[in-house]
Amino acid sequence: MSIGIDSIIDFSAINTAVERYKLAAEKRLQGDPEQQLQNHYSSDCDQFHAGVWQGDIGRWKVSYSEHEYCEIISGASVITDSIGNQTTVKAGDRFVIPAGFNGTWEVLEDCRKVYVIFEPTRR
Repeated sequence: MSIGIDSIIDFSAINTAVERYKLAAEKRLQGDPEQQLQNHYSSDCDQFHAGVWQGDIGRWKVSYSEHEYCEIISGASVITDSIGNQTTVKAGDRFVIPAGFNGTWEVLEDCRKVYVIFEPTRR
């Protein structure tokens, strides 16, 4: 099966619905940040996803079963691992969070990122 040029997903040209949500109480550590998600693409096998995420100021627990590539578009966040090591990410930064990472994500300035996720096993 051949896939044509019309199958290419241009994030700036597609009008994907914005999903707004709050984190579960057991994940929240500071604040009650609203998050927004525009998932522009999901593979047929539901293991690969790409889109744009945005989060308000706050801090919460994270536990990654997926591998995630991130590119911060605006704002700043601090990512801390389970033993306290941390890194600050800001606009222009590009990085991968591997599956198995546990820690916290803290948004210091309203943060927006492009994400690409690969889930090694089906959900």
